[in-house]
Amino acid sequence: MAAASLGVMVVAVLLGAAALVAAAGKFDDVVQPSWANDHMVYDGDLLKLRLDANSGGGFVSKNKFLYGKASADLKLVPGDSAGVVTAFYLSSGGDKHNEFDFEFLGNVTGEPYLVQTNLYIDGVGNREQRIDLWFDPTADFHTYAVLWNPSQVVFMVDDTPIRVYENATSRRGHHRHASSGGNSNTTSSTPAFPGPQPMAVYSSIWNADDWATQGGRVKTDWSHAPFEATFREVRVDGCAWAGNASDSDAGEVARCTGSSWGKEGRYWWKEKEMSELSVHQSHQLVWARAHHLVYDYCVDTDRFPVQPPECAGR
Repeated sequence: MAAASLGVMVVAVLLGAAALVAAAGKFDDVVQPSWANDHMVYDGDLLKLRLDANSGGGFVSKNKFLYGKASADLKLVPGDSAGVVTAFYLSSGGDKHNEFDFEFLGNVTGEPYLVQTNLYIDGVGNREQRIDLWFDPTADFHTYAVLWNPSQVVFMVDDTPIRVYENATSRRGHHRHASSGGNSNTTSSTPAFPGPQPMAVYSSIWNADDWATQGGRVKTDWSHAPFEATFREVRVDGCAWAGNASDSDAGEVARCTGSSWGKEGRYWWKEKEMSELSVHQSHQLVWARAHHLVYDYCVDTDRFPVQPPECAGR
């Protein structure tokens, strides 16, 4: 009987080890730790980023890409998460970098998470918008994604667009999304659009109780630590940048921007129908912003007495 029990235990251990290897393999094909390696933890077929009083943690994609879509199936820190920020974002390198951010701002138990999006273009950010969500992001996994092509940057939650930043020079004759933070002006005040810089995909969790919850008035309660954000999957579907190429390699820029075909196959993200939202997506965007937008830098006259060019006409 004891031998049988031991056999069951050995099988259970082996199955657990196999599941851990499978999870590590699934994620290791895409991402690697970027800091505090011991705070990136595998749990079955899941990956967790952990924050405690000593450190947060993060990961970065193994490859860079130019245009495409990055997405994460993510369950946020449950319970009292005030002061805790989990981020999922794309960023290029250097002082003149481009960056597309999801930042999930924790809150006290029972109060809603806020989702902050932001764009940096040539090193300049200050384009924050915040929404609340129409579900509890700590109860189950939801998909957060950024679509990026030469025409637009789209932030999506479970395939619902919540924000669009459009390339004004490519929109003549296209649908207008005036409520999204874009601008149809194509004069000398045409807003900047992110240039073709290869980006990596990042995620991190850290303590930001100096600003994240009620403007920093509510601090992190470390008695609830460790705080864990849980990933079921991370996906990157884009034009993979050659590993041996510099970030300014003209040949790679031409390969990823000059054709709808490349070594990865058909560049679906550059097809004509991806250059703007569909009618259905436009309706989703209007709904999300009408019911869930809680802050928009475009209408913050205290911060911006002169309206940013991409906000003109709002």
